[in-house]
Amino acid sequence: MRDRVTDALYGLGWSTVKKLPEPAAAALGRTIADIAWKRRGKSVLRLESNLARVVPDAGPERLAELSKAGMRSYMRYWMESFRLPTWSAERVENSVEIKDVHHLKDGLASGRGVILALPHLANWDLAGVWVTRTLGIPFTTVAERLKPETLYDRFVAYRESLGMEVLPHSGGEAFGTLARRLRSGGLVCLVADRDLSASGVEVKYFGETARMPAGPALLAQQTGALLLPVTLWYGAEPFMQGQIHPPVQVPETGTRADKTSSMTQALADAYATGIAEHPEDWHMLQRLWLADLEPRGEQGEQT
Repeated sequence: MRDRVTDALYGLGWSTVKKLPEPAAAALGRTIADIAWKRRGKSVLRLESNLARVVPDAGPERLAELSKAGMRSYMRYWMESFRLPTWSAERVENSVEIKDVHHLKDGLASGRGVILALPHLANWDLAGVWVTRTLGIPFTTVAERLKPETLYDRFVAYRESLGMEVLPHSGGEAFGTLARRLRSGGLVCLVADRDLSASGVEVKYFGETARMPAGPALLAQQTGALLLPVTLWYGAEPFMQGQIHPPVQVPETGTRADKTSSMTQALADAYATGIAEHPEDWHMLQRLWLADLEPRGEQGEQT
């Protein structure tokens, strides 16, 4: 029953929100965000706890301000995402400004594949549409299998409608397909700032240990593709801005594990720079640091 309700709610969002006038959709998003923030539920408490690591000098009042702004940013992501299929190519182009795109263009022009790896900042779906429609570059990504299966199917259909090739994040098949796309000189985009599995790579993140996916670094090593960190943030309405950071180099010496660890840490450092500059646009409403995996008597968690 819970799965059916969840699927129905997302279906309502995609079918109804995109039909609303722009001001009404934006106002609805802010209203939902403010209600959720005032209820102080599990997700809000987790977001605030995570932000406390990012802004360690912030007192309770500042953290509350940041978490409220964070929930508004998060709901802006959803309102935009529900409406993205109706956006024209011109609207997308005029809504996004990305710095140092030459890193991406030069990498693809050289015949190498390129991996764009980014954290949960601002609207990564909008950034993807900007890549496919404004730059005219198709890419491949992966999506976590969601429950119910119908909800996963909705997400896949939604992202494919935006011009993305979407692979299920399960087993080793996705990695092999991504590697083939990169060896043929293609583009792969991955949201890669959280991995609590045993295969995750431990990194220092805002002074504490977290785990991030090994996939981007391993793909770069095995295919020779360029690995580029990306950070995003919301600027003045209606713009979203971003930065493509310089390439993460494959170390010349060391074991594969050593190289993967070094490269993943470099990604984490680039992410941390963007998150510290725009903490209100960081949509991390789940546990991230290893120290939080064991309950500490806090009020609720979201896994």
